[in-house]
Amino acid sequence: MDLGLKGKKAIVCAASKGLGRACAENLAAEGVEVLITARGRDQLEATAADIRTATGGTVHTVAGDVTTAEGRAAILAVMPSPDILINNAGGPPPGDFREWDEAVWEKAVGANMITPIMLIKAVVDGMAARKFGRIINITSGAVRAPIPALGLSNGARSGLTGFIAGLSRQVAKDGVTINNLLPGHFETDRLWANAANEANKSGKSAEQVMDGFRATNPTGRVGYPDEFGRACAFLCSVHAGFIVGQNVLIDGGRFPGAI
Repeated sequence: MDLGLKGKKAIVCAASKGLGRACAENLAAEGVEVLITARGRDQLEATAADIRTATGGTVHTVAGDVTTAEGRAAILAVMPSPDILINNAGGPPPGDFREWDEAVWEKAVGANMITPIMLIKAVVDGMAARKFGRIINITSGAVRAPIPALGLSNGARSGLTGFIAGLSRQVAKDGVTINNLLPGHFETDRLWANAANEANKSGKSAEQVMDGFRATNPTGRVGYPDEFGRACAFLCSVHAGFIVGQNVLIDGGRFPGAI
């Protein structure tokens, strides 16, 4: 299927590895000019080189902290008028809410709610003027089924979800769609870190915890990042213009709800 994206421009945040990288690579394969950003310059440049080799596409890099105004300004200086924005950020650490002071909450909300809203604010009116835009927020399956140890993520990402529910319906008439992708367990560094955290508490190895993730999923496995990237690319396509304000859960059926 031709997704109709050739010649479009995309900003993909936290794209040096994991799900962000998978989204960037799949967009580049569709002929999208991609800007990828992350904090670590070396890994970011290596990823950009890999994507260029794999797709033949144009890939820009901006190393920096997207959670700061300066970091966002640097991104927008290179690509001020994207057609596609993929908001993504590493989730805050797990723990007990009794241990989190106000500064910890402010950091989590800043990274996982305020930052994506500020980027959307910077680009959405331009998208509307051009009558085409796609904004995808990578949140978490925990928005649908909160995970007790991930209280910071549960709170911050749910706040973003509520904001998007309203905004997405205001800009849809201008050809701009905003949706959220909610990943379950995918084979990423983030999942391995969560497995290691659980292992430390349970006395199991991280591999045993990962085996548990696999065994409790209806598919008998965890997800592959490329699967996620392809779903993201479709939601960015010209064929997805009637998908608005949705929370698309990609978890292999692990969430047991009927709706």
